[in-house]
Amino acid sequence: MAKIPAGPPLDGLRRQIARHRREHPARSDGLFVRETFRLERSAARAKAREWFDTWPKAAYWTEVESWRQLEGDEIEFTMRRLPSAD
Repeated sequence: MAKIPAGPPLDGLRRQIARHRREHPARSDGLFVRETFRLERSAARAKAREWFDTWPKAAYWTEVESWRQLEGDEIEFTMRRLPSAD
């Protein structure tokens, strides 16, 4: 019966990965520009409409990323978009 060979040593690969991560740290904010607002419902709608008018969805991928209704008629929401249309 043949003996199964051991896998290759991974120390070199681990060093390469660690070096790459040091030299190229991941962007914590990702690709998008995000801004969070906490406004009364009608003001929140107006702010979202302003974002879509300023940065059109087709070019900037603008969207309401998340939202929640708070006490009263207040809305907390996060808008996101690409930093440029390029």
